[in-house]
Amino acid sequence: MSQEAAEQELARVGIGAARRVVGLTVTGGLAVVLAWLALTPDPVPLGLRLLLLALAGLETLVVWRLYQATQKVLVLTAEGLREEGGIMLVRMEQIAAVDRGLFAFKPSNGFLLKLTERGPLRFRPGLYWQFGKRLGVGGLVRGAEGKQMADALALYMAHKGQAES
Repeated sequence: MSQEAAEQELARVGIGAARRVVGLTVTGGLAVVLAWLALTPDPVPLGLRLLLLALAGLETLVVWRLYQATQKVLVLTAEGLREEGGIMLVRMEQIAAVDRGLFAFKPSNGFLLKLTERGPLRFRPGLYWQFGKRLGVGGLVRGAEGKQMADALALYMAHKGQAES
């Protein structure tokens, strides 16, 4: 396969501005509510206050990670799935199956890739996650884009199966 064919974009998945604002607002709102509950003057045990403050801090970290992740775009090429201008998530040879069924453990508006080998632990809230031999794409992404990418991957898998037969 030529370098030009490998770089040809088959599909792309990103997060729209409205979804980004809603996701950040809801997640940030939860952090504010947790901090507010921890700092109210009501008589609350110190341990519970510390727990609520710790949860508010963790939620603030999630908001920051979500802010960073919503700026990313995933691009599918003949070579594999990667972040635009960034890391390669999975090469096409590593994909064993695409699961986009109703009862699949997948992100909303997305799909699940079953891989042939374990990958690193990755998490971009609202965009994708990877645990072991599973890569879930979706969350805040547009449903049509997620479906288009899943269809392109399923078509590739069907073509790969015919080529091996």
